[in-house]
Amino acid sequence: MSPTQRTTAIVLRRTNYGEADRIIQLLTPLGQRSVIAKGVRREKSKLAGGIELFAVSDVVIRRGRGELGVLTSARLNVFYHHILDDYERMQQVYAIMKLVANGSEQIDEPEWFMVLAQVLAAFNERTIDRRLIEAWFYLRYAGLLGSELNLHIDATGHKLQSDRRYMYDLSEQVLRLSNRGNLTADHIKLLRLMQANSLEKMARIRGVTPVIADCWLVARQHAEVGY
Repeated sequence: MSPTQRTTAIVLRRTNYGEADRIIQLLTPLGQRSVIAKGVRREKSKLAGGIELFAVSDVVIRRGRGELGVLTSARLNVFYHHILDDYERMQQVYAIMKLVANGSEQIDEPEWFMVLAQVLAAFNERTIDRRLIEAWFYLRYAGLLGSELNLHIDATGHKLQSDRRYMYDLSEQVLRLSNRGNLTADHIKLLRLMQANSLEKMARIRGVTPVIADCWLVARQHAEVGY
């Protein structure tokens, strides 16, 4: 890291430190950064307004001692304040942020920042079905950790067919042909669209209500999250 780094960032975690400081875990397009915000808990701190949760900020980080950088500037860029209006949605975002924090520690990929930024923007729009947001995130989450859901061949290696029904095999993490399966061509089409498109584009697609619940469950099971 250069002596001074300017970047955009999303706050993942904030921990009080000492009498007035905070240790902050940031997600940036360059990866995770742990910084100390000195004096940020004091009433007149210029940093306080730039380290809100559910926001994208412009920050300046100075290289400190060891691995902990020093936050020297933080300016709020976008604050997704509508997330705070709905307690359930807020808790869902907290849970996703925790998954991103853990996932980006395992796999250092710039796409984590892009994924979380899209999730925050979507949850800020209360008209977007939360199941669509979460399903899209789960598929991205699994893919970034190296376990992308295969939506082209089934458990036996055969190409998926539009006139057949499938079930998600949790033990094998694949789709399996089943006459009693709940997954049809419409489900598979939506899952493929979510893998291939941005969340912003997915939010504009209409007619997903009949299949979104099943798609959400498949994506959630495949990502192996149980919150």
